[in-house]
Amino acid sequence: MGFYGETVLPRLIHFVLGRRAISRLRSRRLAGVRGVVVEIGFGSGLSLPHYTPAVTRLIGIDPTRGALRLARDVLASARFPVALVAASAEHLPLADGSADAVVSAFTLCSIPDVDRALAEVGRVLRPGGELHFVEHGLSDEPRTARWQERLTPLQRRLAGGCRLDREFGGLARRAGFVLEELERFRLPGPRILTEIYAGIARRP
Repeated sequence: MGFYGETVLPRLIHFVLGRRAISRLRSRRLAGVRGVVVEIGFGSGLSLPHYTPAVTRLIGIDPTRGALRLARDVLASARFPVALVAASAEHLPLADGSADAVVSAFTLCSIPDVDRALAEVGRVLRPGGELHFVEHGLSDEPRTARWQERLTPLQRRLAGGCRLDREFGGLARRAGFVLEELERFRLPGPRILTEIYAGIARRP
């Protein structure tokens, strides 16, 4: 990935996604997560303080070793066993049906082959297991959506492949999940960046 991708970008993402509004959102969305959990795009571990003791084990997956090095600083605060694995979401090194829940927090926007990643999520979840996600994505306001589509090529270059134009409810359904819950709302900030999808998708 080079110096920018391995060293600069993980710290930039840690700063941007560590804002108070996003921390509150993580706490709310992770409150119901339990059992053996896989978090894709674990990054610097910003979600870790927001998991409850209902989690029995956490496997943090991230392709960027620089981000996982930052994450080691927060592992001492974990209330359950945590394993960090350098891998991509498109190729999860985990057994079929081995997870009760998978978490994606501002990650599916950046995965090159998101359909492959969601297929892998479905594979590692047990039947009835849940994908808990909170992502920024495509606006339902046409003018904003057009700007998101125009600016996505630049955003991808600057932000590690991050896209502005993904619609996560449709992606989850296309991957065979049952969408149990989907919230759409905006966080403070530029509209092209702050259109939020938050929900739970169940593996049948």
